[in-house]
Amino acid sequence: MDGRIAFITGGTSGIGEACARLFVANGARVVVTGRRREKLEAIARELGDACHTRPLDVRDATDVKRAFDELPGAFANVDVLVNGAGVAVGLAKAQDALVEDWDAMIATNVTGLAHVTRAALTGMIARARGHIVNLGSVAGSFPYPGGNIYGATKAFVERFSSNLRADLLGHPIRVTNIEPGMVETEFSVTRFGGDRARAGAVYAGMTPLVAADIADLALFAVTRPLHVNVNRIEVMPVEQAFSAFAVSRATAVPATSAKT
Repeated sequence: MDGRIAFITGGTSGIGEACARLFVANGARVVVTGRRREKLEAIARELGDACHTRPLDVRDATDVKRAFDELPGAFANVDVLVNGAGVAVGLAKAQDALVEDWDAMIATNVTGLAHVTRAALTGMIARARGHIVNLGSVAGSFPYPGGNIYGATKAFVERFSSNLRADLLGHPIRVTNIEPGMVETEFSVTRFGGDRARAGAVYAGMTPLVAADIADLALFAVTRPLHVNVNRIEVMPVEQAFSAFAVSRATAVPATSAKT
Protein backbone atom coordinates (compact mmCIF):
# COMPACT_ATOMS: atom_id res chain seq x y z
CA MET A 1 0.00 0.00 0.00
CA ASP A 2 3.01 2.30 -0.30
CA GLY A 3 1.86 5.85 -0.93
CA ARG A 4 -1.85 5.07 -0.92
CA ILE A 5 -4.31 7.02 1.23
CA ALA A 6 -7.18 5.32 3.06
CA PHE A 7 -10.17 7.11 4.58
CA ILE A 8 -11.66 5.03 7.41
CA THR A 9 -14.96 5.63 9.18
CA GLY A 10 -15.61 4.02 12.54
CA GLY A 11 -11.87 4.12 13.10
CA THR A 12 -11.91 4.61 16.87
CA SER A 13 -12.59 0.94 17.68
CA GLY A 14 -12.96 -2.56 16.33
CA ILE A 15 -12.43 -3.34 12.67
CA GLY A 16 -11.93 0.26 11.57
CA GLU A 17 -9.16 0.78 14.11
CA ALA A 18 -7.55 -2.52 13.14
CA CYS A 19 -7.61 -1.48 9.46
CA ALA A 20 -5.88 1.80 10.31
CA ARG A 21 -3.03 0.03 12.09
CA LEU A 22 -2.57 -2.65 9.46
CA PHE A 23 -2.73 -0.25 6.52
CA VAL A 24 -0.09 2.03 8.07
CA ALA A 25 2.11 -1.00 8.80
CA ASN A 26 1.90 -1.79 5.09
CA GLY A 27 2.92 1.66 3.89
CA ALA A 28 -0.36 3.57 3.63
CA ARG A 29 -1.36 6.90 5.06
CA VAL A 30 -4.72 6.91 6.77
CA VAL A 31 -7.48 9.37 7.60
CA VAL A 32 -9.11 7.99 10.73
CA THR A 33 -12.54 9.30 11.63
CA GLY A 34 -14.92 8.59 14.47
CA ARG A 35 -17.00 10.20 17.16
CA ARG A 36 -14.65 9.77 20.15
CA ARG A 37 -12.04 12.51 20.25
CA GLU A 38 -9.95 10.89 22.96
CA LYS A 39 -9.61 7.71 20.91
CA LEU A 40 -8.67 9.71 17.82
CA GLU A 41 -5.97 11.49 19.78
CA ALA A 42 -4.56 8.17 21.02
CA ILE A 43 -4.51 6.71 17.49
CA ALA A 44 -2.82 9.85 16.15
CA ARG A 45 -0.07 9.55 18.78
CA GLU A 46 0.41 5.86 17.96
CA LEU A 47 0.49 6.13 14.16
CA GLY A 48 2.30 9.45 13.87
CA ASP A 49 2.76 11.32 10.61
CA ALA A 50 1.11 8.56 8.59
CA CYS A 51 -2.21 9.37 10.25
CA HIS A 52 -4.62 12.29 10.05
CA THR A 53 -7.59 12.17 12.40
CA ARG A 54 -10.90 13.99 12.26
CA PRO A 55 -13.97 13.77 14.47
CA LEU A 56 -16.90 12.69 12.31
CA ASP A 57 -20.42 11.43 12.82
CA VAL A 58 -21.45 9.86 9.50
CA ARG A 59 -25.08 10.73 10.28
CA ASP A 60 -24.27 14.40 9.62
CA ALA A 61 -24.36 14.65 5.80
CA THR A 62 -23.07 18.23 5.75
CA ASP A 63 -20.06 17.38 7.89
CA VAL A 64 -19.33 14.28 5.81
CA LYS A 65 -18.88 16.41 2.71
CA ARG A 66 -16.86 18.96 4.66
CA ALA A 67 -14.57 16.21 5.96
CA PHE A 68 -13.49 15.37 2.39
CA ASP A 69 -13.34 18.99 1.22
CA GLU A 70 -11.07 19.99 4.11
CA LEU A 71 -8.54 17.15 3.97
CA PRO A 72 -4.94 18.46 4.13
CA GLY A 73 -2.90 18.09 0.95
CA ALA A 74 -0.93 15.04 2.07
CA PHE A 75 -4.18 13.15 2.71
CA ALA A 76 -6.49 14.67 0.10
CA ASN A 77 -6.30 12.11 -2.72
CA VAL A 78 -8.16 9.23 -1.10
CA ASP A 79 -7.46 5.89 -2.79
CA VAL A 80 -9.33 3.57 -0.42
CA LEU A 81 -12.53 4.14 1.53
CA VAL A 82 -13.28 1.76 4.38
CA ASN A 83 -16.89 2.16 5.49
CA GLY A 84 -16.34 0.83 8.98
CA ALA A 85 -18.88 2.89 10.90
CA GLY A 86 -21.83 0.74 11.86
CA VAL A 87 -24.01 -0.03 14.82
CA ALA A 88 -26.41 -2.63 16.16
CA VAL A 89 -28.74 -1.56 18.96
CA GLY A 90 -30.84 -4.03 20.87
CA LEU A 91 -31.92 -7.57 20.07
CA ALA A 92 -35.65 -7.26 20.60
CA LYS A 93 -38.09 -8.76 18.13
CA ALA A 94 -39.70 -6.31 15.74
CA GLN A 95 -42.96 -6.13 17.68
CA ASP A 96 -41.08 -5.15 20.85
CA ALA A 97 -38.20 -3.07 19.46
CA LEU A 98 -37.74 0.64 20.10
CA VAL A 99 -38.26 2.68 16.96
CA GLU A 100 -35.45 5.02 18.02
CA ASP A 101 -33.07 2.03 17.92
CA TRP A 102 -34.21 1.30 14.38
CA ASP A 103 -33.67 4.93 13.40
CA ALA A 104 -30.14 4.91 14.83
CA MET A 105 -29.16 1.81 12.83
CA ILE A 106 -30.65 3.10 9.59
CA ALA A 107 -29.03 6.52 10.01
CA THR A 108 -25.56 5.04 10.51
CA ASN A 109 -25.54 1.78 8.55
CA VAL A 110 -27.53 2.96 5.53
CA THR A 111 -27.76 6.74 5.22
CA GLY A 112 -24.33 7.47 6.69
CA LEU A 113 -22.58 4.83 4.61
CA ALA A 114 -24.28 6.12 1.45
CA HIS A 115 -23.32 9.74 2.10
CA VAL A 116 -19.67 8.89 2.85
CA THR A 117 -19.46 6.78 -0.29
CA ARG A 118 -20.95 9.53 -2.44
CA ALA A 119 -18.49 12.07 -1.03
CA ALA A 120 -15.52 9.79 -1.70
CA LEU A 121 -16.60 8.94 -5.24
CA THR A 122 -16.26 12.52 -6.49
CA GLY A 123 -12.48 12.46 -6.08
CA MET A 124 -12.08 8.83 -7.10
CA ILE A 125 -13.87 9.44 -10.39
CA ALA A 126 -11.77 12.56 -11.09
CA ARG A 127 -8.50 10.73 -10.37
CA ALA A 128 -9.60 7.51 -12.12
CA ARG A 129 -8.65 5.28 -9.22
CA GLY A 130 -10.14 4.05 -5.98
CA HIS A 131 -11.40 1.16 -3.91
CA ILE A 132 -14.47 1.14 -1.67
CA VAL A 133 -14.48 -1.46 1.08
CA ASN A 134 -17.82 -1.88 2.83
CA LEU A 135 -18.19 -3.78 6.08
CA GLY A 136 -21.36 -5.77 5.76
CA SER A 137 -22.40 -8.83 7.75
CA VAL A 138 -23.69 -12.36 7.31
CA ALA A 139 -26.82 -10.86 8.92
CA GLY A 140 -27.50 -9.29 5.55
CA SER A 141 -27.97 -12.75 4.04
CA PHE A 142 -29.21 -14.91 6.93
CA PRO A 143 -32.06 -13.87 9.25
CA TYR A 144 -32.20 -14.47 12.99
CA PRO A 145 -34.66 -13.49 15.73
CA GLY A 146 -34.02 -9.92 16.81
CA GLY A 147 -31.95 -9.12 13.73
CA ASN A 148 -34.82 -7.30 12.01
CA ILE A 149 -33.53 -3.81 11.14
CA TYR A 150 -29.85 -4.56 11.67
CA GLY A 151 -30.01 -7.43 9.17
CA ALA A 152 -31.98 -5.25 6.77
CA THR A 153 -29.32 -2.53 6.92
CA LYS A 154 -26.62 -5.07 6.07
CA ALA A 155 -28.73 -6.42 3.21
CA PHE A 156 -28.71 -2.84 1.95
CA VAL A 157 -24.90 -2.78 2.16
CA GLU A 158 -24.68 -5.98 0.10
CA ARG A 159 -27.01 -4.70 -2.62
CA PHE A 160 -25.53 -1.19 -2.61
CA SER A 161 -22.07 -2.70 -3.11
CA SER A 162 -23.28 -4.74 -6.08
CA ASN A 163 -25.09 -1.76 -7.59
CA LEU A 164 -21.98 0.39 -7.19
CA ARG A 165 -20.09 -2.16 -9.26
CA ALA A 166 -22.74 -1.85 -11.96
CA ASP A 167 -22.67 1.96 -11.92
CA LEU A 168 -18.87 2.17 -11.87
CA LEU A 169 -18.34 -0.11 -14.86
CA GLY A 170 -15.93 1.70 -17.16
CA HIS A 171 -14.18 3.43 -14.25
CA PRO A 172 -11.13 1.80 -12.62
CA ILE A 173 -12.74 1.84 -9.18
CA ARG A 174 -13.17 -1.35 -7.20
CA VAL A 175 -15.82 -2.28 -4.63
CA THR A 176 -15.60 -5.02 -2.02
CA ASN A 177 -18.18 -6.05 0.58
CA ILE A 178 -16.75 -7.97 3.55
CA GLU A 179 -19.42 -9.92 5.44
CA PRO A 180 -18.21 -11.29 8.78
CA GLY A 181 -19.99 -13.58 11.17
CA MET A 182 -19.18 -13.38 14.88
CA VAL A 183 -16.37 -10.89 15.57
CA GLU A 184 -15.52 -10.01 19.17
CA THR A 185 -15.22 -6.22 19.34
CA GLU A 186 -17.18 -3.51 21.15
CA PHE A 187 -20.06 -4.39 18.81
CA SER A 188 -21.98 -6.52 21.33
CA VAL A 189 -21.21 -4.12 24.18
CA THR A 190 -22.96 -1.40 22.19
CA ARG A 191 -25.81 -3.70 21.20
CA PHE A 192 -26.52 -4.52 24.83
CA GLY A 193 -26.29 -0.95 26.10
CA GLY A 194 -22.86 -1.29 27.72
CA ASP A 195 -23.60 -4.57 29.51
CA ARG A 196 -20.19 -6.24 29.16
CA ALA A 197 -21.26 -9.44 30.93
CA ARG A 198 -24.10 -9.98 28.50
CA ALA A 199 -21.86 -9.09 25.56
CA GLY A 200 -19.19 -11.52 26.73
CA ALA A 201 -21.73 -14.32 26.97
CA VAL A 202 -22.28 -14.08 23.20
CA TYR A 203 -18.77 -15.47 22.64
CA ALA A 204 -18.55 -17.79 25.65
CA GLY A 205 -17.29 -21.30 24.92
CA MET A 206 -16.17 -20.58 21.35
CA THR A 207 -13.41 -18.77 19.51
CA PRO A 208 -14.80 -15.81 17.57
CA LEU A 209 -13.09 -13.83 14.87
CA VAL A 210 -11.26 -10.69 15.99
CA ALA A 211 -10.96 -7.29 14.35
CA ALA A 212 -7.47 -8.06 13.02
CA ASP A 213 -8.87 -11.01 11.05
CA ILE A 214 -11.21 -8.72 9.13
CA ALA A 215 -8.57 -6.03 8.65
CA ASP A 216 -6.35 -8.70 7.09
CA LEU A 217 -9.11 -9.51 4.59
CA ALA A 218 -9.50 -5.81 3.76
CA LEU A 219 -5.76 -5.58 3.16
CA PHE A 220 -5.94 -8.65 0.91
CA ALA A 221 -8.72 -7.12 -1.18
CA VAL A 222 -7.09 -3.73 -1.68
CA THR A 223 -3.67 -5.16 -2.53
CA ARG A 224 -4.81 -7.43 -5.37
CA PRO A 225 -3.57 -6.48 -8.85
CA LEU A 226 -5.53 -3.51 -10.14
CA HIS A 227 -7.42 -5.60 -12.70
CA VAL A 228 -8.80 -7.85 -9.93
CA ASN A 229 -11.97 -6.94 -8.03
CA VAL A 230 -12.86 -9.01 -4.97
CA ASN A 231 -16.62 -8.56 -4.99
CA ARG A 232 -17.60 -10.18 -1.74
CA ILE A 233 -15.96 -12.00 1.18
CA GLU A 234 -18.13 -13.99 3.60
CA VAL A 235 -16.26 -15.22 6.65
CA MET A 236 -17.20 -16.94 9.92
CA PRO A 237 -15.34 -18.50 12.82
CA VAL A 238 -15.01 -22.28 12.54
CA GLU A 239 -17.41 -22.69 15.46
CA GLN A 240 -20.21 -20.78 13.76
CA ALA A 241 -22.25 -22.41 11.00
CA PHE A 242 -25.77 -22.60 9.56
CA SER A 243 -28.85 -23.98 11.27
CA ALA A 244 -32.15 -25.54 10.32
CA PHE A 245 -35.29 -23.52 9.64
CA ALA A 246 -37.17 -22.70 12.84
CA VAL A 247 -40.58 -24.34 13.31
CA SER A 248 -43.17 -23.33 15.92
CA ARG A 249 -45.24 -26.31 17.15
CA ALA A 250 -46.87 -24.62 20.13
CA THR A 251 -48.84 -22.05 18.12
CA ALA A 252 -50.02 -24.11 15.16
CA VAL A 253 -52.63 -22.35 13.02
CA PRO A 254 -55.41 -24.59 11.68
CA ALA A 255 -55.19 -25.14 7.95
CA THR A 256 -57.87 -23.45 5.88
CA SER A 257 -58.90 -24.02 2.29
CA ALA A 258 -58.84 -21.20 -0.21
CA LYS A 259 -62.27 -19.97 -1.29
CA THR A 260 -63.00 -18.75 -4.79
